Amino acid sequence: MNRCATLSSRRRLIAVALLCAAGGTALAQNVTPRDFPASALRGTLVVLQPPEITMDGRPARLSPGSRIRGANNMMALSATLVNQELTVNYTLETSGLVHDVWILTPAEAALKRPRASDRDF
Repeated sequence: MNRCATLSSRRRLIAVALLCAAGGTALAQNVTPRDFPASALRGTLVVLQPPEITMDGRPARLSPGSRIRGANNMMALSATLVNQELTVNYTLETSGLVHDVWILTPAEAALKRPRASDRDF
C-alpha cells in the first residue's frame, strides 16, 4: 500500500475544498441591490411586542401576514427584533397597518427616500 499517494490525494481534496469555500465567499459579496416599491417609505422601526411597533417614534401595528426581510433579504421574525432600533423601508396596507418591511444595509440607508412625515395623506 502506497501511503504517500493517499496523503497527496488528501492534500488535493483539502485544496479543492478551500478553493470552493473561497469562491463561494467571493460570489456572496456580489449581491445585487434590492428594488423597493415606489410606494415604500423610510422609517425607524422598533418592535415593542409583536404586532405592536413604533415607526419613527409613533405607535403603529404590523398587519396580519406582514413580512419583514433582513439586510440579507431573508425573512426575519418580529419577535427576534424586539427593542432594536432599525432603519427600514416599509409599505402600508390601505387600512394603515405596516405590511412589508425591509431592514436596510448601510449602503441602502444612505440613499434618500421619503418618510411618512414628508407625505400628505
